[in-house]
Amino acid sequence: MILEDFHIHTTYCDGNNSAEEMVRAAIDLNMTRLGFSVHSYTAYDESYCIAKGRTSEYIAEIRSLADKYKAKIEILCGVEQDYYSDEPTDVFDYVIGSVHAIKKGDEYIEVDNTAEILADAANRLYGGDFIALAEDYFRTHADVVRKTNADIIGHFDLVAKFNQDKRLFDTDEPRYIAAAKAALDVLLTYGKPFEINTGAISRGYRKVAYPEEWQLRYIAKNGGKVILSSDSHNAETLCYKFEEYERLAKDIGFKDLKF
Repeated sequence: MILEDFHIHTTYCDGNNSAEEMVRAAIDLNMTRLGFSVHSYTAYDESYCIAKGRTSEYIAEIRSLADKYKAKIEILCGVEQDYYSDEPTDVFDYVIGSVHAIKKGDEYIEVDNTAEILADAANRLYGGDFIALAEDYFRTHADVVRKTNADIIGHFDLVAKFNQDKRLFDTDEPRYIAAAKAALDVLLTYGKPFEINTGAISRGYRKVAYPEEWQLRYIAKNGGKVILSSDSHNAETLCYKFEEYERLAKDIGFKDLKF
């Protein structure tokens, strides 16, 4: 089983455990590599991200932990860079590029906050057309590597976080599929790995990882790469369902799942 995880959050942002608690949990799992990926500062919502001005403190602690535990595990200091964040990224070991919100006029629509917020935005700003909202999301996501200088492409179909059993919209709608494929086509040109992100499963939002299986098959068919990510916000979910999704990824045709 893959025993490395590069998408985890701590109390520096919206996680529930300290960085050292996450390291100790990783060692208990016999993990070989652990990457911290604090949410970059976003002015449109300060509730979930690192506080402005704390980045140096975060980096210093992760570097200290890397030295303290170097005999047991390799620790990297990364960032999950939001599309609408302008914070510098060159101080990190790696960057996950993610889209947590889209912009419609002067309004930011957070796609992963609550189902109610997403539905309200679709009704007010898109005349109830959820697919049009999803099209804007995928157009934004197509640009995420360029905008964030990402090394890893974060939770590609996050717009469907609250859409288990097609609660909000039909993901089989041709317009939705076309928008997703168009974004994938752009992102594939960068050669960066997409993450298979199990975070929505561990937190009870979805029954499947991001991105859904047909998108994974499209990525594989077109020569793309993937890695496994737990998007853990607590120590108990490191490497969550990695054995299952490593098996699925290899069945689909991906060979090397390591970052």
